Amino acid sequence: MDTPKFIITINREYGSGGRSIALKLGELLGLKVYDKSILESLTDQYNLTSDEIERLKARKKHWWDDFCNFYRQFNSMNRRSSEEGVRLTSMQLYHAEAKILRELAEQESCIIIGRSAFHIFRHNPNAWKVLLIANDEHRIRHLTQKYGITAEEASRRMTDADEARENYTLTFAGTSRYDARLYDLVCNVSNLDPDHVANFLADLARRRFGL
Repeated sequence: MDTPKFIITINREYGSGGRSIALKLGELLGLKVYDKSILESLTDQYNLTSDEIERLKARKKHWWDDFCNFYRQFNSMNRRSSEEGVRLTSMQLYHAEAKILRELAEQESCIIIGRSAFHIFRHNPNAWKVLLIANDEHRIRHLTQKYGITAEEASRRMTDADEARENYTLTFAGTSRYDARLYDLVCNVSNLDPDHVANFLADLARRRFGL
């Protein structure tokens, strides 16, 4: 009997190292990992609006293969699509991304970083919603090491990112991303090895989904 498809959503504080943890978790579980850059590139590639995927599905029998091929090409080349197209508004982009995420959930098990996925899949029984947080000392140290910047610059970036992400979540999900009740697991990763955290999450995921 096939294991039901499932979604793992990873929300994380800027500077926590959450993206690296999510990527490692994807490797451990053999799952694709989708984040902002890939989703925005998909919408650019196909000029998607909230209804465009349905037209794409009706028009192209192997539309999902196109998505998978684009994902592989994006990861291998690590760049944004350069095709010109209609620029979407923030609201259009959100609904287009939400549409893509729901299609992903129907097609395959995967990991989604950010994008208010915890809210989009709040009623999905096969969604496991995780929030990764860290103290300021950990986040500043991580940012200074990763980008070679000063602690002052790291603190400024951290403040700006926190505000932007919270505003995004409040705008499109209508709630604070820090509300622990919205998640299945909130994990403070301060001073923890990212690989150890990823292995811990992988073990919980295997138990959660019977892998």
